[in-house]
Amino acid sequence: MIHSALLVTLGVVITAFMSFWAVVFSVFPEADNKVHKVASIWAKMLLFICNTKVKVIGKENLLNGKPQIFMANHQSDFDILIALAHIPVQFRWIAKKELFAIPVFGAAMRSAGYIEIDRSNHEKAMQSIDEAAFRIRRGKSIMTFPEGTRSRDGEIKSFKQGTFHLAIKSGIPIVPVSIIGSGRIMPKRSLRIKAGLIQMVIGKPIEVTNFDIEKRHKLMEKVRNEIIKNYNEWQDAGRLDIKDLESETT
Repeated sequence: MIHSALLVTLGVVITAFMSFWAVVFSVFPEADNKVHKVASIWAKMLLFICNTKVKVIGKENLLNGKPQIFMANHQSDFDILIALAHIPVQFRWIAKKELFAIPVFGAAMRSAGYIEIDRSNHEKAMQSIDEAAFRIRRGKSIMTFPEGTRSRDGEIKSFKQGTFHLAIKSGIPIVPVSIIGSGRIMPKRSLRIKAGLIQMVIGKPIEVTNFDIEKRHKLMEKVRNEIIKNYNEWQDAGRLDIKDLESETT
């Protein structure tokens, strides 16, 4: 527990320091791109001090030079770090409004062009989707957790509809992302941090041009099933790697 407390304290200090510089960079041209790069460095630093290693599968499925909508399952706060550190394209988060209320950190998120969503207010939530569409038209990709919250038991929950409206309206492909093992590193509602290996599986893009708003539930099911399929296929394969990592750290 003492080890976890020290890591959390160090993580808070690093976050405050990097958030400050993110706000500083916000005054420069193309500030959002620069701030996103700062966020990527921040994520890599936190993963490093926590001895969290990430194995990425499927980088060849990224649509280089084209906007895309990343959708990932969500088990831990570490999922944010994993995506920032290991998805090598510029993207903008659609994130819950509470994160934007954190001093300095929230300002850094706004500087990066991340998009605040209030799921308790349908009208404001749809305004956030319109803002995300604006970002896409400018060539930026979008990243979101369609479950809307972290899973405590590792089961991939049902998906929220908002970003599927965005995908269908914009015609932008969805890239399914399966994150495996982050719940072991830092479970929901816990400050305990354990060293470990996480796998991030980037699936093949799913075209949305054959779906309209009335068929959005079929698209939601297709994306969710793809995330679950990749999750299950790679989960067992990763257990041997985890044993190797544990032997290195003992």
